[in-house]
Amino acid sequence: MAGNPRNGRPYRRLVDWLRAQRLPCWLCGHDIGYGLDSKHPMSFTLDHLVPLSRGGQLLDKANARAAHRRCNSARGNRSTGAKVERRSRQW
Repeated sequence: MAGNPRNGRPYRRLVDWLRAQRLPCWLCGHDIGYGLDSKHPMSFTLDHLVPLSRGGQLLDKANARAAHRRCNSARGNRSTGAKVERRSRQW
């Protein structure tokens, strides 16, 4: 039985590649606190444009997006239609 693919080297390389770009949150458009503890709601997480549960590919750079932990959690596995609503929200 294979382990969690998010613990593997290819996934960590993808996270590092995305983190190095220092992009704003793709969901709300605000800056991400890249230096924050990973459990902080405004810290960086890798989100997937097409959620994995809807057929998105875990290691596809074209499917990887920078997001706040809070925005990523709030979106869940919904489609990107939720993005428009979040852009107008003020934190």
